[in-house]
Amino acid sequence: MNQFKTTSLADQVFERLENDIIQGVYPRGEILTELKLVEELGVSRTPIREALRRLEQERLIESAGKGSKVLGITETDLLDIMTIRERVEGVAAYYATRNLTPEGLKELTDIVDLQDFYFSREDAEHLRQVDDRFHDAICRLSRRAVLIDTLVPLHRKTRRYRKRSLEDWSRTTNTKKEHYAIYQAIASGDARLAEELTSRHISNAKAHMMKGMKDNG
Repeated sequence: MNQFKTTSLADQVFERLENDIIQGVYPRGEILTELKLVEELGVSRTPIREALRRLEQERLIESAGKGSKVLGITETDLLDIMTIRERVEGVAAYYATRNLTPEGLKELTDIVDLQDFYFSREDAEHLRQVDDRFHDAICRLSRRAVLIDTLVPLHRKTRRYRKRSLEDWSRTTNTKKEHYAIYQAIASGDARLAEELTSRHISNAKAHMMKGMKDNG
């Protein structure tokens, strides 16, 4: 597979398969085999075997005799993931505020400026990418390794549902306002407000995602 050219081939195979499972390319219940994936991805069995092991640890697949059964993200999974984010991501915003540097502030400023730019053009796909950057930046700027290790994988697992949520322009409008309020709290040094606003933002996103999942699967 030509796009897999770095030394960490197993990591890239894992990320590709993880994304395809989360996005529904491999639907719940489908059986994946090493041979099938060798043919599809054009890599040897060794990185595929390692990727499947990690996917099983992430509970995205489970052993099913001669292959692996896709579990994907269930409604209960999404509820649990968003509940964890609701409780923890506010803490990351608190520490991002406490540990903010001029470089970190510039990064957040650039992100909200990009958000305004893409919002004015009603560019939903780029807004989703900016949404990823906003939340990942807050995690990194917290400088709390445990928070980062907890939240970043959860961001990946909700990507499909965040994308769907942001296709609703009313939710996108509210997301833009909520992000800007969080940014202002962080920029002004109000860590408690940043924590409160971030938790509320995730709560709102959770409600919208859960409704979307019930309606669309």
